[in-house]
Amino acid sequence: MPSLATTRCSFRFTVPLSRSRPCLPPIGQTRGYVVRPGDTRKTALKTPQIRNSFKAKHAPASKKKAFATPPYTPMPTNQLTKSIFKTGERVELELPTFSPKVMNDDSVGRVLAFPKAKNEAMRAFGVPESALHDFRILSRPCSVVRDVTISTFNVLDAAGQKSSRDTRLMMTGPTGCGKSYLLLQTVEYAAHSDWIVLYIPRGLSLVDSSRDYAYDLRTQTYLQPEFSAQLLRRFLSVNERLTNMLKTREQVPLQGRSVPAGSRLTALVKAGVDDVNNAPVVLSVLIDELSQQSTHPVLLAVDDMQAMYGYSMYRDPHYRQIMAQHLAIPRMILQYASGKKAFPRGAVIGAAGTQHTAFKMPLELCEALGLPPPRSTGPYAKRSSDIVDFARGLQNLPVSPRMSVSEAASLFEVWMQDNALHTGQVRVDDELRSMPNDELFMTKYAEADGNPRAFVRNGLLATQSTI
Repeated sequence: MPSLATTRCSFRFTVPLSRSRPCLPPIGQTRGYVVRPGDTRKTALKTPQIRNSFKAKHAPASKKKAFATPPYTPMPTNQLTKSIFKTGERVELELPTFSPKVMNDDSVGRVLAFPKAKNEAMRAFGVPESALHDFRILSRPCSVVRDVTISTFNVLDAAGQKSSRDTRLMMTGPTGCGKSYLLLQTVEYAAHSDWIVLYIPRGLSLVDSSRDYAYDLRTQTYLQPEFSAQLLRRFLSVNERLTNMLKTREQVPLQGRSVPAGSRLTALVKAGVDDVNNAPVVLSVLIDELSQQSTHPVLLAVDDMQAMYGYSMYRDPHYRQIMAQHLAIPRMILQYASGKKAFPRGAVIGAAGTQHTAFKMPLELCEALGLPPPRSTGPYAKRSSDIVDFARGLQNLPVSPRMSVSEAASLFEVWMQDNALHTGQVRVDDELRSMPNDELFMTKYAEADGNPRAFVRNGLLATQSTI
C-alpha cells in the first residue's frame, strides 16, 4: 500500500453559481454591422478564457467561419407601390381655426383646429397626456365644440368682470368624458381674449415626487425650483405682451441681484428664468403682483386638481409623506381655489382626473362639490380640517359623459378625412383602401356608449389593428 507521502493528488474546485457573483466569465459579445460591398475582411468571435481551476487553460480557437452580414440596399422606387410608402400624399387638415369670434351656439358640433402660433398656450404650457396621443395621430391638433364648451365660455366671459372668488370651478365627470379637452379649450379661449393665463396641464407632476424639492424656513414650505423655473418660462412665452404693460409695486430682493420697484413684470419673470434658485421667489411675487392689478383678468387652470387635496409622494427627512398643501406651488393653487386669495378679475378652474388611482378625489372634496362619496362613509369618518377649509366654496361644473350624435359624427369625419381610419376597406386598383361608412360610425358610437375617450381610443384607434 503506497504511503500518503508518495501519493500525488490533484484537486479541482468548482464554485457554485450565484446570482450576485457568477463563477463563469461573461460570454464575449460582438455586434454585426452592415458590410460594405467588396469588403472581404472577416471577423471571428473571441473565445473567453476558462479560469475555474488553479491553472488557466486556454480553450482552442474555434475554426468555424464567421458569416458576414449581407449589405442592405434600398428597394427600387418602382416596387414601392403601396399607399403606406407614399408619405407625401397626406396633407394637413383644412379646418376652421379656433377663435373666440366664432364661438356661438352655431359652432356646437363643429371641429375647430387650434392655432399654430409659436406663443400659443397649448404649445407653450403643453397638453394633457390623453390629448397628446390624439394629436400625434392627426395631422393637425383639433377639438370638437360641445354644448358644455359654449356654456363654460359664457361663464368665463362673466368672470372677467368680477373677482375670482365668485368663479372657482371644478370640472367633474366619469372617465373619458372630455374634462381635459374642455379645460384646454377654456385656456385657449382665455389666451385669445386678452387674459393672463397660467395653465398646468399635468397637475400630478407637482405631487408625484418627480422633481427636486427643498425646505424653506422662511415660508415653511417645500420649494420646487426646477418646476417653478419651467412654469415661469412657459408663462412668459404666452403672456409677454401683457406683462410688459404691468409693473412691480415694490423692490424684489433676490439671490445675487434685485428687481427695482417700477420694473416691468417681464423683467421680474426673466430673473426667475435665468436663475433656478430665484424661481420659487419670483413665482410667488408674480402671483401676488397679478392679484393686485385689475387691468387684465387672470385665469389659473390646473388639470388633475384633485391631487392637490391630500398626501403627495414626497417624503420629509423622517420618511413621512408630505401633504400637498405643504408644497409651495400646490399651496398657492389651494389658496386661490379656496378663496383665501383672489384676483380682482379672473377665475380659478380645475379638472378632476380619474386615471391615477393614487390620487383619487378625497371625501372632503366630494362633499364640498356635492358628489357621492368614493366609499361608504358616515358621520364618524375621519376628515381633514385643512382639506375641508381648502375645498370650501368650490363649485361643481359637471361634464356630460356622452357626446351627441352630431358631435361624434363631426369627429368621425375629421378622422376619415385625415386617413386615420383603416376599417371599411374596399379594393381600388388592386389595392385595399380605407372607405369608412355610416355603419362603421354607428357601430363605434354604440360600442363606446357616446363616451368621447372610448369612442376615440376603443373605437377609431382600434380600427388600426384590423389591417
